[in-house]
Amino acid sequence: MTDSTPPSGRTFEALNADAVSSTGQLRELYEDPGEMARRKSVDRIHDAARAVIGRSSLVFVASAGAEGTCDVTPRGGPPGFVAVLDEFTLAIPDATGNKRLDTAHNIVETGRAGLIFVIPGRATTLRVNGRACISADPRLLEQLTAVGRPPRSAIVVGVEEAYQHCPKAFLRSGAWQPGQWLAEDAAPSSAEVTLSHLDMPGLTIEDVRRQERESLLYRYE
Repeated sequence: MTDSTPPSGRTFEALNADAVSSTGQLRELYEDPGEMARRKSVDRIHDAARAVIGRSSLVFVASAGAEGTCDVTPRGGPPGFVAVLDEFTLAIPDATGNKRLDTAHNIVETGRAGLIFVIPGRATTLRVNGRACISADPRLLEQLTAVGRPPRSAIVVGVEEAYQHCPKAFLRSGAWQPGQWLAEDAAPSSAEVTLSHLDMPGLTIEDVRRQERESLLYRYE
């Protein structure tokens, strides 16, 4: 009997060979969306969506580069740190992090971004997709001081779609229910994951933890 188990690291290739290959084939797997799901996608920020953004302290930014490389990164700040400039335009201040600039590079290359706004403790989730650019216009940056000082740049999104997701993902995950939270030692820490990814002889977990503490101390610089 032949072992059909894919070689180590080749599971994707094995599954991709027989994957769904057309939107028509994909649609055959699911029922048609309901009328509400189709109609609640709009092309601007209405008052209710503006209120969600004004109370959100966490937004996930998705982008893709010219060669198809994808990135999703979290951005956080005080509630309302993302500015609604008008009903078609949002601005996310940059709080300098690891300086890789993955998201910024992608946006410069393709001019597109997708956002998911989250309010901790609430199941409300707002998706915004549209054109995007990186702005260093001082007149804009002077308005974006929620993270402590004008940022070096900002992600500006021209809204093409605003869509309120149903709350099922948060309800299923129990993300905001303390009783569902793992014990502190039940999963690798940020420092432990970082150390496992680095091939740097002599580097210790304490070295990584110290770097993380310093990064958090100066997180807005």
